[in-house]
Amino acid sequence: MLFYDNTTVARIDEFDYHLPEDLIAQTPLPDRSASRMLVLYRAEKRWEDRAFSELPRFLHPGDCLILNDSKVFPSRLLGTRASGTAAIEVFLLRPLSPDQLAWEALVRPGRKAPLGERLQFEGELSAEIVSRGDHGQRTLRFSGSPNVSRNIMETLWRIGHVPLPPYIRRRDTLEDRARYQTVYAEAEGSVAAPTAGLHFTDEMLSRCRDAGAAIATVTLHVGLGTFQPLHGETLDEVDLHSERYSVSPGSITLIQNAQRRIAVGTTSVRAIESAARYHALAGETKLFLSPGDRFYLTDALLTNFHLPRSSLLILVSAFAGTEFALAAYRHAVSQRYRFYSYGDCMLIV
Repeated sequence: MLFYDNTTVARIDEFDYHLPEDLIAQTPLPDRSASRMLVLYRAEKRWEDRAFSELPRFLHPGDCLILNDSKVFPSRLLGTRASGTAAIEVFLLRPLSPDQLAWEALVRPGRKAPLGERLQFEGELSAEIVSRGDHGQRTLRFSGSPNVSRNIMETLWRIGHVPLPPYIRRRDTLEDRARYQTVYAEAEGSVAAPTAGLHFTDEMLSRCRDAGAAIATVTLHVGLGTFQPLHGETLDEVDLHSERYSVSPGSITLIQNAQRRIAVGTTSVRAIESAARYHALAGETKLFLSPGDRFYLTDALLTNFHLPRSSLLILVSAFAGTEFALAAYRHAVSQRYRFYSYGDCMLIV
């Protein structure tokens, strides 16, 4: 049994489960909305095997679905060292300057990316490594032709690659440009998709509205924390990387006036719970939700299945209850649900 009180701090390794590698979804389903959906009833400590297409049956007038409208950009760049022919992969994390020429990034292999090294990419785009961070990050400064310098994002969309997670063991394709993106993505800035939203189609959103649910959008740009392992042994040692969030005045009004608030994805949870805790509708958040924490604006959660020992699994455990959440994960494994970004989902009510 796992107990949480004022004197006991849980260990990160308590949030673990065994996942056969063949259950990690490598490709999306032909139909976005054809995923399975495991429904968890927190009060009754029971679950049901359902389908995502049934989601509108679980919605009622007075509900509010909360969607993260952040848009993934092609943040993976493949290039070479200017001083030789060694291949280099750059994973852009976030811009550090208003002109978007300076970026925080991960560079692999890092040993071949010392300070001052110049990297060459397709066309006329190049970058210099100008500093190093505490967790292996680099700061890059892009340069190139005047056209490249004027609109770096346009260049990235032309030559960049979809930042598929490392557990998807294949190269990105043109299909991923559309499928590793929600149909309602608007605000460019994420380096990973808010994956719970990948199941929605325009038709499904209409059906949710027809069921009486309002729809509010928030923005949280997914960053480095999604990919980095948690450091330390206990929850009180966790220090997440900051991510940018914003909630519009119109959305916060819808959310606050709703009878029940259903967050689509852990990123939506972090956006609205950050707004509630920081009393700010926009800013940077390092919010880490763990068992024992209060949820101020989240009444239900639609989420994909997450990595063992991750901050996202810990958030789900905080919301559903640790033993119940981990038991549900073991059930999902036994029933061969599809896991992670292109996998199935879980509705926690």
